[in-house]
Amino acid sequence: MSRELNRRTFLARSAAVAAGTAAATALPVTAASAAPAFTQGGKRPVEVPDVAVRPEARKDPTEATLAEAVTLMRHRALTAAALVEAHLDRIARFDGTYRAFNATTADAARAAAKAADRRRTGPLAGIPLCVKDNYFTAGVPTTANSFIFEGFVPKYDATAVARLKAAGGIVVGKGQMGPLATTRATSPNGTVTTVNAWTPQDPSVDPGGSSTGPATAVAGRMASSSIGTQTGGSIVNPSNQQNLTGLKPTMGRTSIYGVIPLSYTRDHSGPLARDALDAAVMLAVLAGPDPNDPRTLGLPAVPDLVTAALPVRKKGKVVLRRATTIGVPPDYLTGGQATVRRAFLDTLASVPGAKLVDVTYPADWGLLTGTFNNIRLSERTEPFLPYLQRDPKLFGVSLLSWLQGLFLSGDEWLTGQRAKHHLLREVLDGVLSKCDVLLQTGPVPFDILGLPELGLPIGFAAAGANPAVPVGTILGAGPYEEDRLLEVAAAYQAVTDWHTRRPADPAPPAAAARSAVVPLRLTPEEAAATSA
Repeated sequence: MSRELNRRTFLARSAAVAAGTAAATALPVTAASAAPAFTQGGKRPVEVPDVAVRPEARKDPTEATLAEAVTLMRHRALTAAALVEAHLDRIARFDGTYRAFNATTADAARAAAKAADRRRTGPLAGIPLCVKDNYFTAGVPTTANSFIFEGFVPKYDATAVARLKAAGGIVVGKGQMGPLATTRATSPNGTVTTVNAWTPQDPSVDPGGSSTGPATAVAGRMASSSIGTQTGGSIVNPSNQQNLTGLKPTMGRTSIYGVIPLSYTRDHSGPLARDALDAAVMLAVLAGPDPNDPRTLGLPAVPDLVTAALPVRKKGKVVLRRATTIGVPPDYLTGGQATVRRAFLDTLASVPGAKLVDVTYPADWGLLTGTFNNIRLSERTEPFLPYLQRDPKLFGVSLLSWLQGLFLSGDEWLTGQRAKHHLLREVLDGVLSKCDVLLQTGPVPFDILGLPELGLPIGFAAAGANPAVPVGTILGAGPYEEDRLLEVAAAYQAVTDWHTRRPADPAPPAAAARSAVVPLRLTPEEAAATSA
């Protein structure tokens, strides 16, 4: 489909979503309908291709990518029961340190693995997955890590969860998250819980955003892949911080039905995975229309995401599947990660088909992506007004960011909406008119607009006393062009090995206890300042 048609469709859908916000933000009240599971957009079957399996993955299945695990199971070199048990063993041994899960489903996972070994059904058959705790899960608590939903047990699965299960995926637990998806993962009172899997004894190292439980679960080899949500960076940021590949699709490409809302016009669901191919497989299963989520209806067909994530070689050399112009913004090589980013640009420029160009931001870029971003607060506050009126303490450490939404006037909200439409023109008619893919130093501009983003690892750098913490980058593209992002990521990952590196196991509990630092606790002001 042409970029112009994609653009027209996206603009029409964005306007419709904005108009229907008030009616659509309510929590779901009916079960998700039967969801397509084995096709990309209801057409092409989702098939995981055989891949070369690394020696590390043959020795330890928790080292394997999703595609490697499927390849091993397909050729009877691994059983689903063994794969799931290996991940459950790591949860039992290490999650006391990582604190990536706030609920585990070991018995159900073991039963599902045995069933998968008897009869493989679906592209994800036997794959252990972590689900962020704001997705409805039938019979399993869904709390959004908040006092408001404490003790809530849904009777049905969110559409995304239903699709993963229908494709054979096995949920091993619910991922810890920021309270109501606003900050890094903490307890509702602000005490930091989940740590970065690369620095388990230093909780001060940022593990990403509110999807840090799902990210740490995958990085710590306690799940093969996971799903999170993104409103202000919480898929790509945890991926960047923990050496993963995270893909936030275009608004509406995946359903958010059965997800406890934060901001209806900005909430996205998507995968946090180990590489581009795994992310593509996960998104291919998740994507497609859902009658319960009007944002998903009437969109362009889902492209062949799995093929897009397979590297192309000509005469033994990796090349881009399509010639791609990659925009480099003026601030890309600033800050402490400039050396790693420069090396990334050099590597990317050496891939045939990649063309790097400098792009400039409009003069009002900072205003459009900064000050006017506050209009999101009133949208998140409106559906939760009854809880604010009943007992503000239910919001715990994140209360200030919810109260801020009460103080935005109607004219400020309307001005912010006009600013959003102006930003959309600046992006579609400005920076993206000069390139196919845009490198970014932060996720917010494309989050505001609902455009797709992909985060991928590009190296390591020192952080405080830690000599090697993952560094990632973010790629953004035009509406419904997730395949273009995957093509670039697949080519880069075919010529580098950053994405194959795993963190060392944390210290045994006794040693960890002797060296533990005082637990960090976010203040309400810190929570508001870092809120999604």
